[in-house]
Amino acid sequence: MMKLTQLHVRLLAQEVAKTIDHHAFPYPVKVYAIPRGGVPAAYAVGQHLPITLVDNPDEAQVFIDDIIDSGDTYNRWRDRYPNTLFYALIDKRVTDYHGQYIIFPWEESAEGSFSDNVTRLLQFVGEDPKRGGLLETPHRVAKAWKHWCKGYGQDVASVLKVFEDGGEGYDQMVTVKDIPIYSHCEHHLAAIFGTATISYIPNGKIVGLSKLSRVADIFARRLQVQERLTCQIADALVEHLQPKGVGVVIKARHMCMESRGVCQQGHHTITTALRGAMLDEPATRAEFLNLAR
Repeated sequence: MMKLTQLHVRLLAQEVAKTIDHHAFPYPVKVYAIPRGGVPAAYAVGQHLPITLVDNPDEAQVFIDDIIDSGDTYNRWRDRYPNTLFYALIDKRVTDYHGQYIIFPWEESAEGSFSDNVTRLLQFVGEDPKRGGLLETPHRVAKAWKHWCKGYGQDVASVLKVFEDGGEGYDQMVTVKDIPIYSHCEHHLAAIFGTATISYIPNGKIVGLSKLSRVADIFARRLQVQERLTCQIADALVEHLQPKGVGVVIKARHMCMESRGVCQQGHHTITTALRGAMLDEPATRAEFLNLAR
């Protein structure tokens, strides 16, 4: 996360102004500011170059935005106006800002920026954000998503502290069954919920039983597809425990399928990840899958 200062913005706007000036447009340059962040960005550029803001994009010689992030906005406007130049203060595709959450001075804070987007979402679906029951909703949603996606800020290695004392003579399965799983799908941001069963066969090292639940939660608290989530849990245990075998089964429901699209309710998706002896030895595999039922 990076919060830009007014000085940052001034320097970035100065560079955009120089680039526009190289095209030798007659002054003032006709600029259309991309809603919403393009408006303060255009005013910043206007401090270094004579411009006039136009309300009709058909009249513009240049489009200005605050940031090119995923490129969706850029591509949409370029598809409609292929002959109109498009500039942004920050283009994440070609700068060191790639992967960072950028906060502009006019956004005040990351939560404030996110809350503004929630307000826009409420308006998009037809609601009135000023209605009594919705006044605190943007703040609550920002806080909720911070919690739902807290796994991005957590380190699996710091959780999986292993012990050799107690594990040296144990060579059977250690299983924690029906661990609650709460996640969100990366395609629609819809809820995924269910349970995970995790099992490993120690190879001289054991780990605290609660840590298996912690590992599952760390990966679940990220935007996911269930197949990847299952493999991430199994591979983390293999990497940090070096066990003889690992097995993970996740049984979950997906709201992106139940509440939209085909709207089929009540069924579960089951995914399995087997490593080492759990995969290679039929009897061991059968024992684990029987435990996971």
